[in-house]
Amino acid sequence: MNRVDALFNWLQSKVLADARPHDRAAAETREFFEDLLRRDHGVERLEVAVDATMYTVRFVAGGKTGLQMFDRDAVEQLLRDVTEREKPPNA
Repeated sequence: MNRVDALFNWLQSKVLADARPHDRAAAETREFFEDLLRRDHGVERLEVAVDATMYTVRFVAGGKTGLQMFDRDAVEQLLRDVTEREKPPNA
């Protein structure tokens, strides 16, 4: 998996896990992508900022600082999907 896709998947799972601290599967998925980023891409540190339209991920890999931006709606889609699935019928 390329680094951009791994960062996006990590960020989606982080947003989900942060919103649902009781959800062990979300936390495990976040940890999986953190491990993948460390192992396959040499990422040592991850920092996230969010504004009205974008998530910005700053990272250090191989001693160099990087930055990747993602559309906020796309990142938060997984959280919306999970939340919607849990709504009772007729809600």
